[in-house]
Amino acid sequence: MPTKELSSAELHLWNIVENNPEQIAKMSIVKLSQFANVSTATIVRTMQKMGYSGYTSYRESLKLKSKSNSAFSVLNDADDKIRHVITKNEIEMNNTLYNLSYSTIEDSISLTRQAKIIYIFARGLSESIANELMVKLQLTGKYCEFHSDPNIIKTMASKIKPNALAIFITLNGETEELVAATAILNKNEIPTLTFTTNPAGSIMPYSTMSFIGYMSKTNYFPEYEVRSRLPLQIMTRIFSDAYSVRTGFYESK
Repeated sequence: MPTKELSSAELHLWNIVENNPEQIAKMSIVKLSQFANVSTATIVRTMQKMGYSGYTSYRESLKLKSKSNSAFSVLNDADDKIRHVITKNEIEMNNTLYNLSYSTIEDSISLTRQAKIIYIFARGLSESIANELMVKLQLTGKYCEFHSDPNIIKTMASKIKPNALAIFITLNGETEELVAATAILNKNEIPTLTFTTNPAGSIMPYSTMSFIGYMSKTNYFPEYEVRSRLPLQIMTRIFSDAYSVRTGFYESK
């Protein structure tokens, strides 16, 4: 874990929570503050530095681990560096699930059902996720297209009709052509659904609805834009599976 980034007070707190997981899982943030003799602000700041969205998500991860220690027995054998690699993915998964909104899932399904045609736009490593989503929607009988070429994305956006839905899959929400396309669609009052991990991304003001996952600050390939798309995969799969269930496609099989 990146303890070198912690202040002395934060390191003191982290040592306490790591050495007392069963007690901490049952403590409120106020009780932990008293137990560790640190402020609640220090608790939140420490958890965020360690890759969690806050104290609540850390407690939830403790509860999940206590229920499935056998499933994560690899953590007992791994050294600190490999353990961090494994838990990074666990943190991204848990926090992404924690961020999900039930109303967003249901409303996005309604938007998709109403649309006569679905356009999916993505670039780079997100393209494989977009392609998988397109295939799944097509299997349910929905007419769906996927485009990744930047010039086609911009051109297509200006031609989309009001009876359509545009889906954008973008890790950071800053890809120029995707942002430009959502701006055009927003101006033309075409509904859009965005899957991203950046709640402050430039694409957000133009999005009708959005799924926002959690992306870890740790990047094992810092010189390249190849960050994990795990949060996007989780959200798009939940969306497509939920769509299958709500439309009765799953029940018909």
